[in-house]
Amino acid sequence: MTTHTTGHFSYADWQESVLDETEGAEGGAKLARAVVTNAFSGGIEAPRTSCQYAITYLSDKTGVCCGYELLTGTLDGRAGSFVVVQHGSWGEDATVRCTFEVVPGSGTGELTGLTGSGTFSAVQGESEIPYSFDYTL
Repeated sequence: MTTHTTGHFSYADWQESVLDETEGAEGGAKLARAVVTNAFSGGIEAPRTSCQYAITYLSDKTGVCCGYELLTGTLDGRAGSFVVVQHGSWGEDATVRCTFEVVPGSGTGELTGLTGSGTFSAVQGESEIPYSFDYTL
């Protein structure tokens, strides 16, 4: 049976570095990496996650990213940890739209066997980002 849960997260820390970029009159792509710490509340309670993103800026206002995040804490009261893989993009409005999926076999403790997927939209300037997560255990 699939369970639906929701909540919010906020960025506790965001450290980004440029890896490489193209140059030209029209601009160009820029590759970056970000090491991020998030704090989740709601259905997922994880006060300090570990996350790494690979980012491609297509312009100053648009881009795509992918990343992996380790969440340790509780999911609807069950203790353990799990990893999600994320895929996101943003356009001229700067809203990051992201999907994420539990990495198979990554659940530990009471979250062993966890599968699921979710979404979030991060609006620029908002400090709390709502998420939605559907899972089975």
